[in-house]
Amino acid sequence: MAERSGAVEQQAVRDGAAFYSVEPEIATTEDVPPGYKRTEVGVIPEDWRLCELRKLLSAPPNYGINAAATQYEESLPAYLRITDIDNDGRFSPDPPVSVKHKSAHDYFLNTGDLVFARTGASVGKSYEYKSSDGRLVYAGFLIRVSPDTRRLDPTFLSNFCRTEHYWNWVRSVSLRSGQPGVNGAEYGSLLVPVPPVKEQRAIATALSDADTLIESLDRLIAKKRAIKQAAMQKLLTGQTRLPGFAGEWETRRLGNHVSFLKTGTNSRAELASNGRVAYLHYGDIHVRSSVTLNPNAVTTPHIAASKVRHLDKLAPGDLVFVDASEDLEGVGKSVEIIDVPKEGMVAGLHTIAARFDKDVLADGFKAYLQFCPQFIGTLRRLAAGTKVLATNWQHLASVEMELPCVAEQQAIAAVLSDMDAEIETLERRRDKSRQTKQGMMQQLLTGRVRLVKPGKAA
Repeated sequence: MAERSGAVEQQAVRDGAAFYSVEPEIATTEDVPPGYKRTEVGVIPEDWRLCELRKLLSAPPNYGINAAATQYEESLPAYLRITDIDNDGRFSPDPPVSVKHKSAHDYFLNTGDLVFARTGASVGKSYEYKSSDGRLVYAGFLIRVSPDTRRLDPTFLSNFCRTEHYWNWVRSVSLRSGQPGVNGAEYGSLLVPVPPVKEQRAIATALSDADTLIESLDRLIAKKRAIKQAAMQKLLTGQTRLPGFAGEWETRRLGNHVSFLKTGTNSRAELASNGRVAYLHYGDIHVRSSVTLNPNAVTTPHIAASKVRHLDKLAPGDLVFVDASEDLEGVGKSVEIIDVPKEGMVAGLHTIAARFDKDVLADGFKAYLQFCPQFIGTLRRLAAGTKVLATNWQHLASVEMELPCVAEQQAIAAVLSDMDAEIETLERRRDKSRQTKQGMMQQLLTGRVRLVKPGKAA
């Protein structure tokens, strides 16, 4: 089995992140390999069945309890709502809540149960219950299905409900009523390609092993982020000093040590994937996880040089802030430019571009200014607006904060940058593991690769 799983993984890597497609096939019968058949969900092995989900369950789909959430208590069961299921189908409450209701015991999930979101933007999202998640009561906007394990392996079903075929089906069914929603009867009509049970379990085991690796990387990334957060709290406030540094930090008013660059107002519609000048839109700062930006190493929007000739070109070391945010977390978000393209780069719509004196703020350290309590605290206090919180250059210039000498700033930046690099390496490894799993799903859930020989899977 291990050798076969390794072969599947190698094939998955070659396939990349391609998903199992449910688009109608128009190929002729000559395209169907020997031992396979054409069905409504595509080409599958001859010994697989195509079956409605309702015929593979031990009971009809059930709706959850309609009860209010309460503050979490260990003596009460945890409450599972749509928002508590993450994009990987895991129970991930933030924060956890409980439910207190006289009928709660009727809605406990059991090992092997799956729940599906039945309405709203998350319709189709699913979760397979794990006993390690504790006692869970599922809420009213979820539908429980309980596979008959003699005919359908729950983990096989859970992985099938992450394929492109499944999501195309959700989109098709949910739009019939004009608003997102799939009811219990409709979930029961879902067509599932069903291998013999032994093969289902072999497929589920292989994909679960891939999930275990991804989950372990997620936990390690979260741990490294927590360590970095603690380090920033101490290093950026002087609570912890790096070896070789001592003495008081000096209070500086940033407005005395900065010049602001002229930025653009061009909308996203004016940008293109190619052009003469790279363009930094505020939306691209909001979604960026890295605190630095090298436009030569990542894909960035561009704009015609004639539209931005009146703007100041960015230079390495410049710090570009967003000037608007929908929440406090986004106030003061910025990226430090560490390189620029040959044709130049400009800061655009809803940005503030600042060029600080390098003998006051060191290159590299500026990227972490947004995490300094005195800096971000001032900006959040001054942010104005109702639906959108605004920051302007006067706010930035008014900040007074204690800063270490440039040499200590450089040392702090080096420590934090190394932490960021380690986290980014782990994130790339996790993303590659996800890509590999998607390739495995494409091979295994369509029967293109068999883990159990046909006729031996009963």
